[in-house]
Amino acid sequence: MLKKVLYFLSLLLVASCGSKKRTYSKSKPKPIIVSVEGSAEEVAPPKESKKEKRKNTKAKVIVSTALKYSGTRYKYGGTTKKGMDCSGLIFVSLKENDILFPRVSYQMAEKGKRIKLTQVQKGDLLYFKTSKRGKRINHVGLVVDVKGSNIKFIHSTTSRGVIVSSLREGYWNHAFVKAMRIL
Repeated sequence: MLKKVLYFLSLLLVASCGSKKRTYSKSKPKPIIVSVEGSAEEVAPPKESKKEKRKNTKAKVIVSTALKYSGTRYKYGGTTKKGMDCSGLIFVSLKENDILFPRVSYQMAEKGKRIKLTQVQKGDLLYFKTSKRGKRINHVGLVVDVKGSNIKFIHSTTSRGVIVSSLREGYWNHAFVKAMRIL
């Protein structure tokens, strides 16, 4: 008897799957979230505050400014298209967007709010120690893209000039010190 009841309930459960009537409207569809029980409810996407929109727009503009310098050769102390170093790239990208910031990387590293790598967004700064003997930060990069745990940043290297690298690369992952939010 118990087997028959369990069999009947499982048949009922299987037969009822996907039997909901779907309705369509001409308005923009809202995302549907289905719960474990199978009931569907409409949920509006989270709204971004005006302050968040301004911050995200500012970050995109700063990243766009920095990307203009891709391919620029490395020049210690440089801040022009003829040549620039890592902190020069960040300094110029921020200055062109009316943000005054220190000129050298170890001083830049003292500004902003420290964040975890899992919180990194476009426009945040990444700091590195690349010198074997040096005890202070000597390299900086600007986050240009975040996809999951793959963080890409633009910076100027002595060997290749202004390039976009991934924090997943062994060298940069090993040299990484901290991430800071400045916007």
